[in-house]
Amino acid sequence: MVRFPSGDDDEGNVHRDRAARGVPENGPVRTMWRRLRRRHDAWLRARYATGRGDAIARRLSSLWSAVFAAGVLPRRWVTLEVPGRNSGLVRRFPLGVAAHDGRWYLVSMLGECAWTKNVRAAGGHAMIVRRGRHPVTLAEVPLRGPVLKAYVTQVPGGRPHIGVDHRAPAEAFESVGAVRPVFRLQGYPRRSAPSGLGSGGRIGP
Repeated sequence: MVRFPSGDDDEGNVHRDRAARGVPENGPVRTMWRRLRRRHDAWLRARYATGRGDAIARRLSSLWSAVFAAGVLPRRWVTLEVPGRNSGLVRRFPLGVAAHDGRWYLVSMLGECAWTKNVRAAGGHAMIVRRGRHPVTLAEVPLRGPVLKAYVTQVPGGRPHIGVDHRAPAEAFESVGAVRPVFRLQGYPRRSAPSGLGSGGRIGP
């Protein structure tokens, strides 16, 4: 992931953020804004055109891994540590966590990739690094549509790679869910109880 994290957790916050920046919902400024977003999204997709990050993506991934691990951003932004399935060396991946129905989830915006394969090889055991190292267990889930919708709503950097509008119903995400692994994150400490949270819910700050 190379896009700068956003604090927006739901569509209402997105609209409020646009208003605060003076970006109208319609008109020439909004048209220009959409054009810039399309170019930015295309640039992001190009970083992973081969299914793996290019040199720029790898450098940015290292940067975000350090930033997320330091805990200077909200709790949604974490660094995943897991042993490489071949080398056994610890690998780090900066990720955004999605909250759905009171649980944390990790989503692979690129589909099958290094971290999903490493997690499976490790039997689901990994570390979440954010102001310390927290042992966690990742359990793959079969029903992915609702979680993917929550993910693209709460983690804007994943939207260009998922390819479904974040305002679409959960059913629209089922087709892409077939090739986007989703893992329930167990053991990551949270400040508030997860009960009662919906797809746009929020755990912690």
